[in-house]
Amino acid sequence: MAIEVLTKEDLNQFKTELLSEFAQLLNANPQNKQKWLKSKEVLELLAISPGTLQNLRINGTLTFTKIGGTIYYDQDDINKILERNKKAAKLTLFK
Repeated sequence: MAIEVLTKEDLNQFKTELLSEFAQLLNANPQNKQKWLKSKEVLELLAISPGTLQNLRINGTLTFTKIGGTIYYDQDDINKILERNKKAAKLTLFK
């Protein structure tokens, strides 16, 4: 039985290769990227009330799809609305 000695350099190379492979896997398959979200998920994501969500549907701000009694929202539409309404931070200087 042959004994193989591992050096710190060997372990660092292994770590680098392993992390590189993990990065490739994560970039190829984004985790938890749902296309359609239910109302409850949108409420939690935006931290709004059910009434506010209903108003966003009624006034056409947020598009939706209703199947049976369940309402679904497109994740991409939500991201577009968030980007469109993004405000620049105001800098204040203290004297």
